[in-house]
Amino acid sequence: MSHARPSLRRPEAGLALALAFAAAAAVFAAVFLFGRANTPDYTATLFGRTGTDALRLKAQLATGALGLAVLQLLLALWMYRRLPGVRRVPGPVPLTHRIVGVVLFALTVPVAVHCVRAYGVQLTGSRVAVHSLAGCFFYGAFAAKVLLVHSRRLPNWALPLAGGALVVVLVVLWYTSALWYFNGNSVPVLSLGH
Repeated sequence: MSHARPSLRRPEAGLALALAFAAAAAVFAAVFLFGRANTPDYTATLFGRTGTDALRLKAQLATGALGLAVLQLLLALWMYRRLPGVRRVPGPVPLTHRIVGVVLFALTVPVAVHCVRAYGVQLTGSRVAVHSLAGCFFYGAFAAKVLLVHSRRLPNWALPLAGGALVVVLVVLWYTSALWYFNGNSVPVLSLGH
């Protein structure tokens, strides 16, 4: 008598993945279309700062977000026992991961709001286009990750892929904004289309 192995791909997993992908696409499209329709207001303030003061503050906040993203990655690797030598995961690690995630997201919101108000979504020049598209993608990927976190029947690759995408896109956002600012309005490769 043979026993059928349970399917590795349950219908609930497919539905959760489809819903997460649809949410990511919808949020990306909404931010993109809103940013494209927005008339840039170069005098927009960020916590009362304008011009180069606002750029400096955004670069500092983006650097803080990048640091938190690295911490998030390390905490996730720790939770899933992917750090070398880790055998036990202390109870506070998952809670810390969630708290850092909330703080990281909250840190990006004022920066994103200022970007959309002041500049909108622009596709002129390679650095600006990459930055604009990465910003839209970040919020779509975040929406997908939130949905995936609450689903219990996912393939093993889904959540790490969503979390990894968030880290990668934050690196791209930092590279095309904070590094650009700290490096005298220039970044390797993307400054060519300036």
